[in-house]
Amino acid sequence: MKNNAEKALGVTLWIVALLLMCSAAIYQRMTGPTHKLRGSFEESGQIYKYRLLRSEVTTTDARIALPAPESCGSGQLWYKRYATSAGFSPLPLHADQGELVGWLPAQPAAGKLEYFLTLECAGGRHRIPGEEGENVIIRFRGDVPLYVLLPHVIFMFFSVLFGIRCGLAALFEPQRIRPLAWITFAGMTLGGMILGPLVQKYAFGAFWTGVPFGYDLTDNKMLIMWLVWLAACATLGFKSQAGQRAGRPAVIAAALIMIVVYLIPHSMHGSQLDYDKLDEGVPASDAIGTG
Repeated sequence: MKNNAEKALGVTLWIVALLLMCSAAIYQRMTGPTHKLRGSFEESGQIYKYRLLRSEVTTTDARIALPAPESCGSGQLWYKRYATSAGFSPLPLHADQGELVGWLPAQPAAGKLEYFLTLECAGGRHRIPGEEGENVIIRFRGDVPLYVLLPHVIFMFFSVLFGIRCGLAALFEPQRIRPLAWITFAGMTLGGMILGPLVQKYAFGAFWTGVPFGYDLTDNKMLIMWLVWLAACATLGFKSQAGQRAGRPAVIAAALIMIVVYLIPHSMHGSQLDYDKLDEGVPASDAIGTG
């Protein structure tokens, strides 16, 4: 009976850890810059839904598209370089297979543009997004090879899964925490501290822009998680029972910090091109800060 109860507990904890990991993955996806801004507008009694880009690679102009109601005669795409004093410049929207399409000019890595759209329709003028002053921010990035990006993502969420499971084990199955903690730390080292900088290099031209070289929040979040799991594993050690007892609160703390970190929106305060420096003649690769 005891073995069956232990197995049931183990399965339950894995299910809880999986659900929490999936929730973290969905939250990071929904709050990240690669997630398109969704919305809708009403024209002539009909609702039209749209999705607006918030991320694009540096090698192509960004295609910004809206559904094209028959009662709308024309439209414009208004844009400016983000965090500059320049005014918005208009680009015309063109009909393309049932959509009205405009193209934002490609920017160097970490360059951001701020934009909104207007439609002139029989029912009046529509501003998209709807609220005055509410604009979309799009960031351009270098193209990250799938063979680098995919393992990075897999190992990071693999680490989250095992980290949460380890934290649950520290509460309910303390005898199992040591292997789970070391697996978490190994996955985080490979996915976050090795593959993460490679992704950053491909996307924005630098391996690391966190402390001590900068204040990129994504890099700093990764560093914090890695350090707390390093501390937990160092406390646990490899064999001693004393280390396992002492490591229990360290593991709980590391798991809680991991969860808190994943509640921070993805790429917040990330790499951003300084257009003022670019205008002064500084190479684009040297004009990247955080914002």
